[in-house]
Amino acid sequence: MKSLAAGILFLLLLAPHAWGETYTFGVLPHRNPVLSARYWNPILDYVGRKAGVTLELATRRDSQEYSAAEARGEFDFVYNNHIFAPSHAQARYRVIARPVGEPIRAQIVVADTSPIHSLAELQGREVGFPNRNGFTGYAVPMVTLYAAKVQVKPVFAGNQEGVMAQLKAGQIAAAAVNSRVMEEYAAREHFRYRVLWTSEPFLDLPVAVHPRVPAKVASAVQAALIGMTADAEGRRILEASAAVINQKPPYGFVAAQDAEYDNQRAVYRRLWQAEGRQ
Repeated sequence: MKSLAAGILFLLLLAPHAWGETYTFGVLPHRNPVLSARYWNPILDYVGRKAGVTLELATRRDSQEYSAAEARGEFDFVYNNHIFAPSHAQARYRVIARPVGEPIRAQIVVADTSPIHSLAELQGREVGFPNRNGFTGYAVPMVTLYAAKVQVKPVFAGNQEGVMAQLKAGQIAAAAVNSRVMEEYAAREHFRYRVLWTSEPFLDLPVAVHPRVPAKVASAVQAALIGMTADAEGRRILEASAAVINQKPPYGFVAAQDAEYDNQRAVYRRLWQAEGRQ
């Protein structure tokens, strides 16, 4: 009995401490679940302690299920840019922060050994995408392919790294990816690839809040995120999380607002128009 009690106590000590009210923090599953948890849980634990709440990491089995849940407003906070798609407008998420550092870009890539060297050579070939709501992984590259009149056969892998794994295995001719996630994946997996096309830069994925979350809580979470780099513990956590996914500096978050993402909304509108979506 003593050993059982000691084991239970040990597990309790390992469990995150509960602070105040609990709010879900939705993260698009573009990486595998283990990496996402190892990256985000320490950050959310820190931010929750500073803000006086509990932030609980939430996701879904794949990007399509996650995006649908997000469109219904099921998460209190989110880290994702699908919120700018017309399908997500009713959820009314409001941007409060974004990662500091370089912008993101969409890319269409092939394996380094591929004979394909141009977008035109993708005509009629299978190209991998995470899902139909992805921004860098679908909206931006598909708008480009439509404009170039290149018709491809979309293959949906469920998330970014699933697409990359299919490309590595030779199952698809090319992949539409987030340039940064692709670079990190290639470094971890020792995969050599070649870029066929790169988009213009866009601001990184935002952290946004649902309107049901009290303004006081949203402000506290925003302040805690932004303040991480100015605090020794916060910096250590950011650096440790970055090492998990092979992320390059700088680390941390800055304040952001909805208007800064109007160009992303415009891309989604062009995609919806091209595909006749409602």
